[in-house]
Amino acid sequence: MLQITSTQNPRIKEVIKLDKRSYRDEQDIVVVEGFREVRRALDNGRIPLAHFFCPELFQGENDAPLVERSNQIGAEMFECSRDVFGKIAYRDRPEGHVALFRQLHLTLGGLKLPSNPLLIVAEAIEKPGNLGSLLRSADAAGVHGVIVCDRCTDIHNPNCVRSSIGTLFSLPVVEASSDDSLAWLRQNGIKILAATPNTKHEYTDVDMRGGIAIVVGTEKFGLSDRWMKEADLQVRIPMLGQIDSLNVACATTILLYEAVRQRRLAKPLPAN
Repeated sequence: MLQITSTQNPRIKEVIKLDKRSYRDEQDIVVVEGFREVRRALDNGRIPLAHFFCPELFQGENDAPLVERSNQIGAEMFECSRDVFGKIAYRDRPEGHVALFRQLHLTLGGLKLPSNPLLIVAEAIEKPGNLGSLLRSADAAGVHGVIVCDRCTDIHNPNCVRSSIGTLFSLPVVEASSDDSLAWLRQNGIKILAATPNTKHEYTDVDMRGGIAIVVGTEKFGLSDRWMKEADLQVRIPMLGQIDSLNVACATTILLYEAVRQRRLAKPLPAN
């Protein structure tokens, strides 16, 4: 375990360079900041390459055991002063943990699905925070996979990891082109559901109990014409006020939990 008290330390400079997406991709590294985020990565079998920590910033009795856990599974350990840690932290109020992991490289062919999967397809989502919030909702709803198509933002962006609260590591997440994704969905008999204001069917009116992929797009432009034309089901979320659209993560959550509601009702109630 190495103590770092200088912001000019080469390892600190290396972590700072990982702020650039091109360098993260070149090094095949994702930067994970925060107690819950690092713990969730570890809980899902990820082994950190390095763990930078600052005891001055710890917020509870579980921080030290998390450090020891990383140490026990072979991560390089670096204890940092507050000033040093501030150089590598992304948060305004850092919690004292930054860990480096290998990036995720799951493919469509690597997805293991049940008979009636519930999936999300996120087309060209622009903001890391929106993509991370979408992943958080997907984990909460028990989604079987998230496909990020024609990416505008990086799933390994630290702000995406942060807003997902580490659920990037608890979900099967695939990056793929729209062409490959559409072909894969058709091959596996998975219906495509798209939200649009230009339909009479409300989202509660359609059957979401079978294999289904909820496809969402950018907030500004929505889904591309191609995905909209390919949709087997088009639904609308009622907008009763002056606003004409929802945040993409909010809209996705509404659709996901309607699917969850229908699937739970379809199961027999447990005997008393």
